[in-house]
Amino acid sequence: MRFKTAQSKNNSLLDITPIVDTVFNLLIFFALSLNFVSTPGIPVNLPKSAAQEIPQERKDLRVAITAAGQIYANQRAVDLKALAGEFRRAAQAGGETQILIQADQQVAHGQVVEVMDLARRAGLHRLAIITRPRNAGEP
Repeated sequence: MRFKTAQSKNNSLLDITPIVDTVFNLLIFFALSLNFVSTPGIPVNLPKSAAQEIPQERKDLRVAITAAGQIYANQRAVDLKALAGEFRRAAQAGGETQILIQADQQVAHGQVVEVMDLARRAGLHRLAIITRPRNAGEP
């Protein structure tokens, strides 16, 4: 009878170190890339708020107002007349389109109200103002 000895054992172990490295690199890549998706393109200094975050939906229409008073609808520069047309198209498309207003904190209150009024006249009643989260201990 032949017994297997320790030397005759086949040492064919799979080295998983490169696989683990690749998985960790992919994890880091996706974690970092998700942080840069929030508001690309238009420089707006948002005011701070302690209110809870509103979940985003597919039918959102983002309206950004810069400190200089420029208006952007879904990252396209528009004037008030073109913005009213965007609101009418969104209202005619049906469903519950939500208007997300992203106004710089230096923008006059009247301009934000004017944008909100255009949305209401077009038949859009779901409005939200985007803010930055307030840090603990800030006034």
